[in-house]
Amino acid sequence: MELKLKRPVVFLDLETTGINVSTDRIVEISLLKISPNGKEQWMTTRVNPEIPIPPKVTAIHGISDSDVADAPAFREIAKNLAVFLEGCDLAGYNSIRFDIPVLAEEFLRANIDFNFRKRKYVDVQVIFHKKEQRTLAAAMQFYCKKDLENAHSAKADTAATYEVLKAQLDHYRDLENDIEKLADFSSYGNNADFAGRIILDENGVEIFNFGKHKGRSVEEIFKEEPSYYSWMMNGDFPLYTKKVLTEIKLRSFGKNQS
Repeated sequence: MELKLKRPVVFLDLETTGINVSTDRIVEISLLKISPNGKEQWMTTRVNPEIPIPPKVTAIHGISDSDVADAPAFREIAKNLAVFLEGCDLAGYNSIRFDIPVLAEEFLRANIDFNFRKRKYVDVQVIFHKKEQRTLAAAMQFYCKKDLENAHSAKADTAATYEVLKAQLDHYRDLENDIEKLADFSSYGNNADFAGRIILDENGVEIFNFGKHKGRSVEEIFKEEPSYYSWMMNGDFPLYTKKVLTEIKLRSFGKNQS
């Protein structure tokens, strides 16, 4: 089943130096843009992470330090990536918890103010796990009756994810062929940041989702305990989480001045 699109959707997959969203870097990125008219456009590139790639990670995706030695750093391709992604929804496999947060961190390091809040996110893994509980290779076999060749190659995984989503729409008649509905189904919850450290309550108020202030309003805590903001900003939290905290802090400051 082909996707019914109101605006373009970009399928993405990243290969990285590891699995830490805050500290690891992209070594390969592959994007597949699907337009409402069905046109497909690819953007795939190796990226120099500017930090060593651990041998145990190279053993998984096959990309070594020498493979990316002459590749551009992320900051060199960031503007072109932002242009490619502008006006698009995003889709991937485990993308909500990993690929999209990692990409957000890289954009922030490159000082590119890419607005991730404007778009919908479809996570094919979430659909798969809610329906079948499997891996991407198993999803490819289950839905498409094909083996996933070149697994852990960003382009192969991106293409497989796109193919699996279309097959999922054929397989599950209760899944609506609508990016917004698929994004709702893919959602892990009402997160204000990708890491889930801050969530929205039933009234749309940002509350902490961890630690001693779990369940309490972020704005209220910043008023009662101003040092908590500094502690988080200096702590080992993702840059995107810190960006959300700063937006809340500035918004609260504006209210106090009015």
